[in-house]
Amino acid sequence: MTNTDLRGTVEGRVLLPGDDGFEQAAKPWNLAVRQPVAAVVDAGDAADVAAVVRYAAKTGLTVTAQPSGHGAVSDTEGVILLRTRRLGGMKVRREERTARVGAGVRWGEVLAEAGPLGLTGLAGSSPVVSVTGYTLGGGLSWFGRKYGFAADSVRSFDVVRADGETDTVTAGSDPDLFWALRGGGGDFALVTAIEFDLHPAPALYGGRMMWPAHRAREVFEVFREITAEAPEELSVWFGRAQFPQAPPMVALDVAYLGEEGEGRALLARLDKIGDVIADKRGPVAVADLGNIAAEPTDPSPGRSRAELLTGLDDAAVETLLETPMEPLVGVQVRHLGGALAAARPDAGPSGPVAEPYLLYLFGLAFNPELSAAVGARQERFVEEFGGLVSGRKPYTMLAGGERAAAAFAEGDLARLRDIKRDRDPHGVLRANFPVLAGA
Repeated sequence: MTNTDLRGTVEGRVLLPGDDGFEQAAKPWNLAVRQPVAAVVDAGDAADVAAVVRYAAKTGLTVTAQPSGHGAVSDTEGVILLRTRRLGGMKVRREERTARVGAGVRWGEVLAEAGPLGLTGLAGSSPVVSVTGYTLGGGLSWFGRKYGFAADSVRSFDVVRADGETDTVTAGSDPDLFWALRGGGGDFALVTAIEFDLHPAPALYGGRMMWPAHRAREVFEVFREITAEAPEELSVWFGRAQFPQAPPMVALDVAYLGEEGEGRALLARLDKIGDVIADKRGPVAVADLGNIAAEPTDPSPGRSRAELLTGLDDAAVETLLETPMEPLVGVQVRHLGGALAAARPDAGPSGPVAEPYLLYLFGLAFNPELSAAVGARQERFVEEFGGLVSGRKPYTMLAGGERAAAAFAEGDLARLRDIKRDRDPHGVLRANFPVLAGA
């Protein structure tokens, strides 16, 4: 068989190198990443997914699935890129507090449906990330401090196994595969739909506050005071920002799972900080959660790095506040803890996360030179934090050049690798960050 045989294998569109539209179809969300794939298949339904997997198994090829390519990497030489964004469909059950969505459904769509029912899913900061890809990586939510990783709320996965057979995987039907899929990535089966718990959200409060950079130290001290006693319903993120053609600023992003009055009381100390540039705090509709962090909703080139921090001593604070940012556009510290740190017998491989903070560094990467400069500045920041950097990273926030091994405890990594070898012995399926890489 040749790759041209793919056209007769699936109902969806197949593009090969040299075809009109191939280069565009192969681009991921992060335009700084180039994916040198062998083919792009725009699956029309779950049957197409199964057909592509069977084709790859017969021809010795590898398949990687992406709705849009958030978290994509360049190590895709010779891989069939399976686009699953057409796998839609969503059903929200109010009484059961559950949602079932196809692999192409984005978080913004779920929140728009669940919010009017007084419910929310454990979405992250972006409304345009797919539910399935995010959840397979664990999923760090605004409400993770209250409910843990998004993956821990999953009830079932509809999958295509590495032999092309379809199945529905639950904790009862296949405990090992169910465990691996709840945060271990997409190495073990291709997920075509997912069912998960929704959580009560009768009221939300939050938004972003911004000040000029000279207020950074004062803002951070209040951030540290608030997070030291924050209830699990409250998430607060501190950030320095240097946007193009704008003066340096400092920001706090907040989300509170509760009434406005309670949220304002918890954050009252912020009102004493002068020189406020913007204060967008207020009641938040569930559907508008994605507006808090104001992340781009269109593809763009960038380079990110995330690290978990065991604490923030005085030296770390100086690094955070005084280390030059350029050419980064964002330096952020997210408060974790709560349910994310709790050991749960029914949890997936993502947790528990003992580290109380996550450091996130981001810069634009319009060309290789700028990307290299961003990477160098990120490295400088991490070196300055020294021993406070734990070395572990959330799988969902791994970046190019990093390995899945950094995301898991040693015993969990060994279990994931055993499951991979058992369920996909011929390596038909490939996650963005394969668990066997470097094994």
